[in-house]
Amino acid sequence: MNRAITYCIPSKNNLRYLKNSIKSIRDNSSSDFDIIVYVDGDNDGTSEWLDSEGITYLKNESNSPMGIAYGYNRCIEAATTPIVCMFHADMYMGKGFDTAILKHLKPLSVVSGTRIEPPLHPKGLEKIVEDFGMYPEDFKKEEFDSFVERTILQNKDVTTKGIFAPWAIYKEDITSIGMHDDRFHSYHEDSDIFNRFILNGYEIVQTWEGLVYHLTCRGGQFQDGIEQVTKDESFHRMKNNAMRNYIRKWGEFVRNDAYQYPIIHPKYEVAFVINNCSENFLNVLEPWCGRIYTDLPKETLTNYISNEQSNTFFDLSKRVLSIGENDPIGENDIVVSFDGRNLNNQSFKYIQQLAEIFEANEIQNGNFEFDIFKVTITQPNTYHTELIRYE
Repeated sequence: MNRAITYCIPSKNNLRYLKNSIKSIRDNSSSDFDIIVYVDGDNDGTSEWLDSEGITYLKNESNSPMGIAYGYNRCIEAATTPIVCMFHADMYMGKGFDTAILKHLKPLSVVSGTRIEPPLHPKGLEKIVEDFGMYPEDFKKEEFDSFVERTILQNKDVTTKGIFAPWAIYKEDITSIGMHDDRFHSYHEDSDIFNRFILNGYEIVQTWEGLVYHLTCRGGQFQDGIEQVTKDESFHRMKNNAMRNYIRKWGEFVRNDAYQYPIIHPKYEVAFVINNCSENFLNVLEPWCGRIYTDLPKETLTNYISNEQSNTFFDLSKRVLSIGENDPIGENDIVVSFDGRNLNNQSFKYIQQLAEIFEANEIQNGNFEFDIFKVTITQPNTYHTELIRYE
């Protein structure tokens, strides 16, 4: 049976990390493998080096980055092996990683390795925090190799349920759900596809025998070990837009348990009807519902749509509406009405938890009130299973 793996690695102007990552795969993989790199930016000689090493790569020829999700998808499409593994350019593979992955991988499953990270990163039950260096140049390879060998012996057959990079899956299984939603670009694309794996019934496994060292989050939030607070404004805009679009799509923030297993609440199609709304409330609340009806002037709604539409893949002209020109009750499954003058921090917390509240109370057709909200339910339908496949 062919169990060869293709390591899919998006890369953007980080050759020194990429060299380290690819060397680790070549040195430590014991199974048949290919490597495909998506070069999303190249001002450091990445393509030239890949050519010299005979490594397959796909290159973004435009002036604008396409993003991690797009890069992963192109690598998956190009893979000729039955198994694909999402691998980061700032990860160093420990010996035995692929053996551990293949030990647990089967059709309709996703297997993650276990990350070892320097103290720069927060602690978590799903990872190991140990310092083996912050950069490729000061990576303590011998110490890391010894640590990996000891840890594998201690963690023989240990698994938990968590999912994050690096993770592997049969190519057939990931293509059957449409791969990554590349509209998320480079943020929350992983959380989105992890939710879809869960909803599709795939088994989720984290092996504690398959280890990688994750250097310094080179791809975005950290650059060479330094957290970017204000320097990369385009990254922060992308991050904020991705978060708002994730909420629009799933109806809540990203939710995980302590081991990073996704927590998914039902997706209801909820409409807000807000009297005495403000422009600020429109901006804050619009992502949290399927449609928002307000008493704001038509010009204000038009300006909001015009300014925000480029930040989202949702059609805002169908989401941002006037109370007087529409029929909220007749057009929606669930309507939540309230006076904007009464909205406070506690009420906003309830808005963020509406899916949990509706699920816990097993809502039925009818009307009820809580806090500042009047709720009218025509059809308590749920739609989260419709989000499994990305076309």
